[in-house]
Amino acid sequence: MIPTPVGSRSVFVGRRQELRLLLDHAHAARSGPAATLLFGGEAGVGKSRLLAEFADHLPDGRVLTGGCLELGVDGLPFAPFVTVLRQVLRDHGRGVFDALAPGGSQELARLLPELGTPPDDRREARGLLFEQVLRLLTAVAGAEGVTVIIEDLHWADSATRDLLVFLLRNLDTAPVQIVATYRSDDLHRGHPLRRLLLELERLPTVLRHELAPLTCQETAQVAAAVRGSELSPDEAAALFERTGGNPLFVESLAAQGQFVGGDIPDRPRELLLASLEGLDDTARHVLRVASVGAVSAAQIEHDLLAHVAEVPEDTLNTALRALIDANVLRVDGTGYTFRHALLREAVHDELLPGQHTRLHLHFAEALDALPGVVPFHRLAAEQAHHYFYGHDLPRALSAAWWAAVRAADTLAFAEELQMLERVLEYWDRVPDAVERVQGNSHVRVVARAAAAALESGDFFRARALCDSGLAEIPADAADEASLTDRAVLLRRRGQARTQIRDGDGIGDLITAMATHPPHVPGYGFVLSLLAREAMLHQQDLTLSREGAERLRAMGHETLSATALATEAIRCSNEGDDRCAEADALITLGTSLLNEGDFGEGRTVLERGLALARELGDPSLETRGMANLAHYLREHGDHEEALALLDTAMARLRDIGLMSASGPFVALNIAEARLDMGDLAGCREQVRRSLSWSPSPAHRVYLATADVRAAVAQGDIEGARRSAALIDPRTCTSGSTRIHTVQLSVAAMLDLRLGEQDLAGALELSREVLERVVLTKSPGYGWVVLDRIAEGVRRAALAGAQASAGAAGIAAMVASAAAELRRVGPVQEAFAATVAARLTAAEGSASGEDTEAAWESAVRGWERLLMPLHRAEAMALGAEAALAADRGAAVGDRLREAAKVAAECGAAPLAARARELARRAGVALEADADGEPVPAGPPAGLTPREAEVLRLLGRGYTNAQIAEELFISAKTASVHVSHILAKLELPNRAAAGARAAAMGLV
Repeated sequence: MIPTPVGSRSVFVGRRQELRLLLDHAHAARSGPAATLLFGGEAGVGKSRLLAEFADHLPDGRVLTGGCLELGVDGLPFAPFVTVLRQVLRDHGRGVFDALAPGGSQELARLLPELGTPPDDRREARGLLFEQVLRLLTAVAGAEGVTVIIEDLHWADSATRDLLVFLLRNLDTAPVQIVATYRSDDLHRGHPLRRLLLELERLPTVLRHELAPLTCQETAQVAAAVRGSELSPDEAAALFERTGGNPLFVESLAAQGQFVGGDIPDRPRELLLASLEGLDDTARHVLRVASVGAVSAAQIEHDLLAHVAEVPEDTLNTALRALIDANVLRVDGTGYTFRHALLREAVHDELLPGQHTRLHLHFAEALDALPGVVPFHRLAAEQAHHYFYGHDLPRALSAAWWAAVRAADTLAFAEELQMLERVLEYWDRVPDAVERVQGNSHVRVVARAAAAALESGDFFRARALCDSGLAEIPADAADEASLTDRAVLLRRRGQARTQIRDGDGIGDLITAMATHPPHVPGYGFVLSLLAREAMLHQQDLTLSREGAERLRAMGHETLSATALATEAIRCSNEGDDRCAEADALITLGTSLLNEGDFGEGRTVLERGLALARELGDPSLETRGMANLAHYLREHGDHEEALALLDTAMARLRDIGLMSASGPFVALNIAEARLDMGDLAGCREQVRRSLSWSPSPAHRVYLATADVRAAVAQGDIEGARRSAALIDPRTCTSGSTRIHTVQLSVAAMLDLRLGEQDLAGALELSREVLERVVLTKSPGYGWVVLDRIAEGVRRAALAGAQASAGAAGIAAMVASAAAELRRVGPVQEAFAATVAARLTAAEGSASGEDTEAAWESAVRGWERLLMPLHRAEAMALGAEAALAADRGAAVGDRLREAAKVAAECGAAPLAARARELARRAGVALEADADGEPVPAGPPAGLTPREAEVLRLLGRGYTNAQIAEELFISAKTASVHVSHILAKLELPNRAAAGARAAAMGLV
């Protein structure tokens, strides 16, 4: 056997296609948008060796590499990214980090303590941390680009996976290539990476590739390089059969020098261990020690290994030289790594139980005895790991607690939860547990774990932890500490339940308010949370007896958003909780605006905004700006609203909080653009915002805007795709926030009308009118009524059967409109439009009455920057005028409607205006000499065929078409055949759908 030289790599055989894939992918990422390559493969198949070869082909300084660490269930937060950041600090210096932190707010100090002290905890800190990593990689990439390699993703902790997903979704045009490897054979059914890979594969910038084993010929080439001579065909075949072409197994077996005959290990573990048979006892001992120390890190430091091995220095060095010469260990900086993780696992699994326990305990104690021997960010987690497997539960509990504290400092909330649950697991077996967790009781550790679960998005776990903690507190406990603990757990359970939507979240918050001692810090926060929920649901909350008594003591009779916010402001002032005060001021101002008090509401909301700016809380600030912009829109001040939203978005971009608060601002921008007729801009905003991984609630809001814009464009398929993000049950839910309900209803009604599903639209309309209280939020309430009224109008025009079903709904709409407040010009214009639609649907109304109603609607919209609403009112008014034989008066209206619709990209409305112009004989455009050009029928149809297509859109039979147009049924049939041929449609139903898409119906 020829030993592998010290520090050399294994031979690189084959893989030319994969290497070319990596290099081409790197070139594409540096030339265009950022791109990601996910490389899977079984353990030992050569992923790391391939990436090492790939890195050698890239320019110096253009590759950053970090690996995930195997700690069993004790994943280290952000491990590969800490390594990458440290490499950037070493190669580029501190300046590139300082440039990311305006005003010195350096969130990356949470991961690299050498950058200084991180800022105090803030709710948006995790989003800011992610944004700073994103901006750092973008800065390092510069114009030349950079490759980031993340190895062993199957070992990644939750925080690492979250950050990776964030980067994949947000790098956009930065010239950054990300390559991540994982063991495909480790992805069992419940492995979190298995689900994540399926999600990532759907991203257009992500490519997934599986690295196959070597061929028989390549296997022989590797073995020949290891032993120094060529293999015979029989040897090659035997080796390939035994190893399956796995390079790690090939190298291990080739080192034994015999492939045919003799005892050849069958199992991979035995195969790897067989390559160690030539080592002496000391080398084997050192290797066993290293296998325990390296279980919690990719590298084991020499000083740590020497401390635990307890052999003389000369003897240790001799043993290490033998292990390095045998290509078992490799030198890595000031320590060593195993040639492959599988080799470490094989050695570790051979330990006897007593050896295993003793070595883990020795390593844990060595970490105490050797300060600085491992990086600070790994210390607590490694100690927790070693003390646990060393069966020293008291010190394992202490280490787990400090690992949780460290995880919280780095905003790795899932890992904090993991460590806190370890503390709770050990608690009953450690008598002095309270002293070991900084004096916290078991209940308070549970409450902290629930908070970590909330922050990590595990709302079901948060609820379960709160249930457990509440069960510990005696029902009759009335001391201040017990009451506070109970209130905190109830508040956190309420927060979890509002996310889960199990119907009891607000009840928990009410009980928390009734339980929390008013003079204890945190009371104002409970009130501000309750105020926000009351505002979002737009309803007074049902009180418990205790809550009612406390409310009366406050001087309020109802638990409204206004009352709660007012009290939250008072309590926050007394308790100096200024964040809760700012939050409550924004809620109070928003509630007043919703109630129609625009002047006072804006004043109060702007007080909250000013306080949020003073406190440096951009998430609160942008919430206030978005809320104010919403009500500016409702009062017709669209330009000011959009300018305010653009300012908010720029602020988020400057401080790196796009992912945390951007979606909320973005959905308001999308709605503003929709109002202003910028359909393409609305949809582009939605597309970008969905890539930021918004919350489920924000995803629904964005989807509703996209559905409405897509229908207006005539893109029914696109509307259906976005509608799939909306839970149909939301449309009539009594426990869902009212804005979510109303916007979902408006979107689904728009889609059904766009699909010409009048029956479905009427069915949903009836259910909504019976179950949803639209008066809670008049702004969106009028939008919903407008969509319902349009369905009634179309049903009335579709024939006697559909009209009969719409009559009762029309009465319900009229009744609801009479009760709904009208605050500001937008709601007044909607009210006039709803009235016009209902008038048009009345069989007894004259054409003149309908035309007059539409004229009133047009006047309402003329004062506003909502051009599509005005254009639609003009077109429908022109249709009413035609019905009243007043076609000569509609030319200007139709020309304006067609022009606006074309400018906005509203194809159905433009087609409707063209069809009405054709019927009225109105020219919509002028030729080069300025003379009117007669309007022609759509899609190359003759005028008569266009009339027939319009009637097909209304569901007419050939006989009904013949009767309507005073032609024979046979002639009608011929026209239908010509239409299907010209439009390349399969049947009458498809023709009807096309007529609707063209705006002919």
